[in-house]
Amino acid sequence: MHKDIETPILRFGIVADPQYADIAPNEAMGRYYAQSLAKLAEAISTFNTAELDFVITLGDLIDRDWQSFDDILPVYQGLRHKALFLLGNHDFAVVPEHLGEVPARLGMPHRYYDFTLNDWRFVVLDGNDVSTFSTPSGDPRHEEATERLCALQVAGAINAHGWNGSLSDEQFLWLEGVMDKAEADGEQVLVLCHYPVFPPNTHNLWDSERVIALLTGYECFQGYFCGHNHDGNFGETAGRPFVTFKGMVDTQDQNTFAIVSIFAGRIEINGFGREDSRVIPLGA
Repeated sequence: MHKDIETPILRFGIVADPQYADIAPNEAMGRYYAQSLAKLAEAISTFNTAELDFVITLGDLIDRDWQSFDDILPVYQGLRHKALFLLGNHDFAVVPEHLGEVPARLGMPHRYYDFTLNDWRFVVLDGNDVSTFSTPSGDPRHEEATERLCALQVAGAINAHGWNGSLSDEQFLWLEGVMDKAEADGEQVLVLCHYPVFPPNTHNLWDSERVIALLTGYECFQGYFCGHNHDGNFGETAGRPFVTFKGMVDTQDQNTFAIVSIFAGRIEINGFGREDSRVIPLGA
C-alpha cells in the first residue's frame, strides 16, 4: 500500500479514569481505587514500547484527597513520552483551599487549552468549568452551576446530575474562536474532554447539545474523545465519531487503555484489556 496511507500522521496513548485513592474498593460499583497504580504502570510499560507523540489522561486521575496526587503522579515519571492531562470531576474532590490548585498540580497550562501536531489541532476542554464542585460556595460560577442544574432537573434531563458540569460562556466563545482559526488554517481538529456529549447519556455535559451543534458546524472537526462513563460508549452524529473510553478504576485486575493512530483517511484505536479497538474512517 501507499506509504502515505500506512504511515500514521501521529500516534498517542489514552488513559481514562484511573480514579486512584488509597482506600478500600467499592465492590458494589466494581471500583478498585488502589489497583490503579499497578494498572497505570502496566499501561505505561506498553506505551513505552511504542513511538508516541504524547499520552493523555482523560480526567479523574484521582478519586479523592489531595495527597492522592502525590501517590499517582510519580508513576508517570516512568513514561518516556510527554504526559498531558485534562480535568475530571473527581480531580476536584479535595478540600476547598486546594480547588484552585488542581490544574497546576497536573502541570496544565490552563484549565482548557489547545495545541497542534502535524496539522492536527487538539482542543482540551474543561467540563468542570461551571459545576457545583470545582469552585467553593459563594463563587459566581458555583451559583451559575446551581441554576443550570436546577433548570435541567426541572426539565427532566437525563444528565441533570451533580457529578456532571458544563462549559462557561467564556470557554464556549474560546472554543468557537479556536475552531474558526483551525478551519481557516486548514487544520483537522480532535476535541478531548472528560465528559461525553454524545450519544445521550446520564454522564453527558449539561450543555452537550450546544457543544455538538458548534463542533459539527465545522468541516475541520473530526472527532471527540472522552471518559467519565466508565462503561465506555460510541456514537456518530453528522458523520463524526464520539468515543467514550472505559474507566481504568473498574474491575479488580482487568486493565483498560488505548493507543490511537491517526492516518490520512482514518483513525485506528488499538484497545488494550477491556478497551474496544475501532477503525474510524475520516471525512465520512
